[in-house]
Amino acid sequence: MAQEHVITGADLSPVRMLRALRHEPGLVALFGDWRPDPEHGDALIAFRPVQVLGPDEDPFAALDAHAADEDGPEPPFGVGWIGYLGYQLARRLERLPEAPPRPARLPEHHLARYDHVLRHRPATGDWVVESAPGTDPARLAATVAAVHNALARPGGAEPYRCGAFGADASADEHAAAVTAALRHIRDGDIFQANICRGLAAGFAGDPLDLFCAGHERLVPRFAAFLRLPGGAVASLSPELFLRRTGRDVLTSPIKGTAAATTDPAALHASAKNRAENVMIVDLMRNDLSRACVPGSVRAPAAPRVEPHTGVHHLVADVHGKLPPGLGDGALLRATFPPGSCTGAPKIRAMEIINALEPAGREVYTGAVGCAGPGGLALNVAIRTFEFTGGRVRLGVGGGIVADSEPVDETHETLVKAVPLLDAVGAELDDALRREWTGHAPGNGHATDDAVAPVPEPPASTPVPEPPAATPVPELPASTPVHAEGVFTTLLVHDGSAVDLDAHLRRLGASCRDCYGAGLRHELHDEVVAQAAELTGPHRLRITAVPVPGGGLTVTVASTALPSEPVPPWRLVPVRLPGGLGGHKWADRRVLAHEPAPGLWSRSCDPLLVDADGTVLETGRANVFAVVDGVVLTPPADGRILPGIVREQVLSVLRAAGAEVRERPVQLAELARAQEVFVTNSVAGVHPVGSVDGVGRWEPGPVTARLRRLVHRGATG
Repeated sequence: MAQEHVITGADLSPVRMLRALRHEPGLVALFGDWRPDPEHGDALIAFRPVQVLGPDEDPFAALDAHAADEDGPEPPFGVGWIGYLGYQLARRLERLPEAPPRPARLPEHHLARYDHVLRHRPATGDWVVESAPGTDPARLAATVAAVHNALARPGGAEPYRCGAFGADASADEHAAAVTAALRHIRDGDIFQANICRGLAAGFAGDPLDLFCAGHERLVPRFAAFLRLPGGAVASLSPELFLRRTGRDVLTSPIKGTAAATTDPAALHASAKNRAENVMIVDLMRNDLSRACVPGSVRAPAAPRVEPHTGVHHLVADVHGKLPPGLGDGALLRATFPPGSCTGAPKIRAMEIINALEPAGREVYTGAVGCAGPGGLALNVAIRTFEFTGGRVRLGVGGGIVADSEPVDETHETLVKAVPLLDAVGAELDDALRREWTGHAPGNGHATDDAVAPVPEPPASTPVPEPPAATPVPELPASTPVHAEGVFTTLLVHDGSAVDLDAHLRRLGASCRDCYGAGLRHELHDEVVAQAAELTGPHRLRITAVPVPGGGLTVTVASTALPSEPVPPWRLVPVRLPGGLGGHKWADRRVLAHEPAPGLWSRSCDPLLVDADGTVLETGRANVFAVVDGVVLTPPADGRILPGIVREQVLSVLRAAGAEVRERPVQLAELARAQEVFVTNSVAGVHPVGSVDGVGRWEPGPVTARLRRLVHRGATG
């Protein structure tokens, strides 16, 4: 029976515990969905290992000690080896040409063996020290004492600084590499190749703080932090490479990407992205078949769309069953490196990668995680920061198939990188910023109505301290009745339905996702005709309700808008765990609750806040804040409606070279804002005058310019 010691106390979140233990030798952490039964823990931390594998030792041989077995009691998950397997280990498994120069020069692998681990229990907030039978009680007592001593000392975040990230391949150079990969595909040499480039910057501070900042803002599924001799790894990966539970093994390859602001249904329907995913699923089935029981490997479902780190991804599952006694090292010899980051056929794709990429991969596109008697869990080391020699490096890339466009693939690398850099407070250098925006600053095309880059606040402007915590009322739990349908609301101005096509696309996507039915083609013309009969500004609502047996009933209704102007909005924070979601449900009963009767009005709206204090949206609008010269807005990660005007505002800001970040925003963070505004399809861009318990603002210059550019012809 495993030994357990329980550590209790206030505010023992995973990030708080990790920061407290920052000085412990051999510190490692795995946060997220590593364990197959998440109610037993969402975080694992370990330090003071009993063994560190030497760089010349064979990591696969070390992992062979853990074999697939279903008999006997389950050992503690995570006790065993924790670390990474770098991409270059592939050369120990296959005959491959020499890799390009490697700028970071981290070891090809780092595995440390831990005889006990700290596990967080989210239901109680406690931590448990778990160990296998036979662990020295003195080591367990030393760990418990070290944790208590660390928690007793002042802790918290420490400052760090990233320089501006530059790339080892320019846009033209990366596009040329993609073009060369396309020639190999068209010649029949390969079906797909994953072509990457590296971003790098100077770094000062503790990499642990960058990891904590990224984890708090992005909450990736398979996050890992590893303290190494002379460096560190901070992985914010969304992708599961391998999970072994007993003899059952699962891989969940990601292939297919679109920006989070786009329609998830479009990604699911994309022939190019589905082709990427299908080929990698076939590759992973082939790899697993080299180790699994014949006939046990299967991919039972079509890929699904999942939101991850500022993008949407197509994710598939491939299952298999291992023969009794097969070691984890043997499983990895059959499957490493992860096929989603190589291509197909795998060996030829890796040869082409070595020829086309400007620098050798290190940890990036290898694997990070744990392996032991209690099971194996490894991520695909993407969205992973590597630290050594006062530098930090981030690899980004994408799968190239026959109909890939080099310019689009180059842009996709930044689609993946920018949300990560935003989350950790980093930025692109001038060359990459011009590439990202497609607009060189100061090119002389600005007009009086252009949105200039947001100015920094004057040095004399006091920055208010966050207010004392104010209790935020929670809306009564209410699951939307999906049978009541979905809807969209738009403005009719001068007899014209504004942005009608965009609204019908979003509504149609919701209907397909929720009910498996599309809107009728005649609806567009019917709305145009109805709008043409309206005089003055109107709010027009299109509602689609499912009918028994399939199909939809669609209704169109309009309401005249008052002519008097609306003052800046007052927002009242209310807690709604999980938010309203990415569809606009007709069942809005959850928003009927008001802290005071009659409070909600044209100029007063609930500000929805998630359980962790993250700002989501208002009851009818998306939220933006200007903080220290940066425009912030919560990401469209499935918890909020991807607003039509929200996307227009983001496009206008980026085209003008303004610094804008889609990332989680804490309610208390609004206290530091110079401006707050909301966007929706009737009001357009509208200033926020106050958020109860947080702060007050006057309408600012960014809001004013955007109101002119995104003018709706209505008063809100």
